[in-house]
Amino acid sequence: TSHPRDMDDALIKAHGEVDALMPYLHLPVQSGADTILKAMNRRHTADDYRHLIDRIRNARPDIAISGDFIVGFPSESDVDFAETLKLVTDVSYASAFSFKYSARPGTPASTAGGHVSELVKSDRLATLQQLLDAQQIAFNHSTVGREAPVLFERIGRRPGQMVGRTPWL
Repeated sequence: TSHPRDMDDALIKAHGEVDALMPYLHLPVQSGADTILKAMNRRHTADDYRHLIDRIRNARPDIAISGDFIVGFPSESDVDFAETLKLVTDVSYASAFSFKYSARPGTPASTAGGHVSELVKSDRLATLQQLLDAQQIAFNHSTVGREAPVLFERIGRRPGQMVGRTPWL
């Protein structure tokens, strides 16, 4: 896991050259809307993030990217949410974590106006997760037939099944 602002040229180069770094990177973005990123006090724009992903993929073309998303942040409009869906489509994630915004006491957002209804947050989360799930399935299908090392973690739920991780996930 890294923060977008921590991904400098040396770290990006290392992802392309250092074998010990797995071809997997969790790079949270939270939203694809610049207005929401600014309200969240993020110091990057959606295009900064896209450009960063392009640079990382140029250094390591086989890298799997995961991210974090929050839907329903105060004042998030339908247009803002559409911009998040566009960013997700542009990046194409191997996996991701998505959540509904919930107020945290003492944070500026908790007392801000423009809170999004629970129904809208739930609808947006379902829409986002449907897109992210489809991308994860596509990523998984792209690995069918690939030989890869696996670190087995535990016995699976089905007889004879093992659960583990490859370098990509």
